[in-house]
Amino acid sequence: MKFFAPIMFLLTFFSIYGCHAPKSIEADKWDKVELSFTGPETSEADTINPFTDYRMNVTFSLGEKKYTVPGYFAADGNAAESSATAGAIWKVVFRPDEVGTWTYMASFRKGANIAVDPDPEAGEALAFDGQTGKINVKESLASLPDLRAKGRLNYVGGRYLQFQETGEYFLKGGADSPENLLGYADFDGTYKGSSPEERSGEAENKAQLHRYEAHAQDWKTGDPAWQGGKGKNLIGAINYLASKGINSVYFLTMNIEGDGKDVWPYTSYEERLRFDCSKLAQWEVVFDHMEKLGLMLHIVTQETENELLLDNGDTGLQRKLYYRELVARFGHHLAITWNMGEENGPADFTPKAQTVPQQKAMSAYLQSINPYQNFLAIHTHAAPQPRYEIFDQLLGDAHIDGPSIQIHNMRDAHTETLHWTKASAEAGHPWVVCIDEIGPAHRGVDPDDRADHNQDTVRSEVLWGNLMAGGGGAEWYFGYKNHNNDLGAEDWRSRDRMWDYTSNTLRFFERYVPFWEMEPRDELVTQGNYCLAKASEYYLVYLPYGGTSTLDLLATNGEFTLRWFNPRTGGELQQTDIGTVSGGAVIELGSAPQDGDKDWAILLTKNQ
Repeated sequence: MKFFAPIMFLLTFFSIYGCHAPKSIEADKWDKVELSFTGPETSEADTINPFTDYRMNVTFSLGEKKYTVPGYFAADGNAAESSATAGAIWKVVFRPDEVGTWTYMASFRKGANIAVDPDPEAGEALAFDGQTGKINVKESLASLPDLRAKGRLNYVGGRYLQFQETGEYFLKGGADSPENLLGYADFDGTYKGSSPEERSGEAENKAQLHRYEAHAQDWKTGDPAWQGGKGKNLIGAINYLASKGINSVYFLTMNIEGDGKDVWPYTSYEERLRFDCSKLAQWEVVFDHMEKLGLMLHIVTQETENELLLDNGDTGLQRKLYYRELVARFGHHLAITWNMGEENGPADFTPKAQTVPQQKAMSAYLQSINPYQNFLAIHTHAAPQPRYEIFDQLLGDAHIDGPSIQIHNMRDAHTETLHWTKASAEAGHPWVVCIDEIGPAHRGVDPDDRADHNQDTVRSEVLWGNLMAGGGGAEWYFGYKNHNNDLGAEDWRSRDRMWDYTSNTLRFFERYVPFWEMEPRDELVTQGNYCLAKASEYYLVYLPYGGTSTLDLLATNGEFTLRWFNPRTGGELQQTDIGTVSGGAVIELGSAPQDGDKDWAILLTKNQ
């Protein structure tokens, strides 16, 4: 049961708190600067809805640079621990991306539905409106162990996301299941069931939620938890994924009327305009830990079953409020994908769905209130026809940065990636193209212990198929019939080998391949094989089914060093009898060091 508790404040490893925002704050570049302000005493259930009828924005400025960041009602300011529903604390989170003295000015206004009113002068000013202060931002003197060392992950107008601080380009390898990751028994206000009859027994419904007990062993002393040890299993699960070299996690923030019926940000399953302060604060504990360990938050805001739930698909009060709360609380994280909806848009099995104008409107709205302009994608249908009918109309839209592709046939991963990278470039807004769900739907990625597992096919046809076509990476969906499936996954070790395959590949590309400078050139190799090339400098050839290949180097000259990479075992590059080759001819690449009937990659680098 939730209750009101006295105000408490904590200093986390990269957050700054205060009862009244101080006039001057010291912070490092990319720190999570969290300011707390004292406003009107209110509650989640107050007659004057604190989520609709108050609006908090804070503008942070440094020279010509300005960020206007939405704030949120935080109950007592410590709701993750207290489960408070009431209080007088309002918060805003800012991530300074430049050294210097930033100034800030708070705007706090009251009026009917003012939270979604874009007019800065709407309503009446009150409480801390007009309060100002400074943030003195310096470079960190220590080597940062988390994403602050790399900065924000941005869409930069090309095929790959890029970290703002280091300039490093990003390839994704992540977990797509369980989609209802946040349907977790340790979160406040979380239960399963859509009717009072279904959830009449709290204990029974809690028992149906995720517990992640298999990952209790992965929680470490010093890791976060809340309320005397809650959350440890989910934190442990995040630790495990990060330890395997995985860098992204996909999860829904609302599945009302969807498959799981156990995740929502509201105070109840039926509510649409009031948010659960303590639940969302507990989500943030988990998200902070993900960021600390280098994981991208792949936030999926709705399912195909509920895309008409808010405003019948339009971007009205309910949808605007929902996106504003998500952006205000979580938009500061340094690596985010905003996914506007799973299997979004009409198809044969879901003819009542959002239209393309509705998709464009909600995407434009989210980016209009998002000060950080994180990467924004939309998940596709598995069948080609609805995918092409919808996404052909989204090409060139300035607010949509890529498709989150679902495919039924894994062999389509390479050609689909090629198609959408080319089509989006021609439309003037190049997309980052990721494969985020694979079929057949009942299998997805099989567990390690399945005798006829499909993991070799997934590795060669999907992971490498996407990357060799210039794609941004992939996440692994677990199917609905396997054990530890898409809704029932409790143990990510069920795909331990698949995480190794994925991290082996990501590390290879990051260490050896300037992929951001390369283009797909399959025409240069034997049919059925793939080639990624920076002409006359680097050639990466992939043999998805083993065997041999030729490589057309007629248009170049000079000597190239030839080395092999084993996608199954990873490790160092290997040499064969063919150590160097010369340009000006169609060359034979020779045979793999061993296991020539399995997939191999061959990297050719020009000798200086």
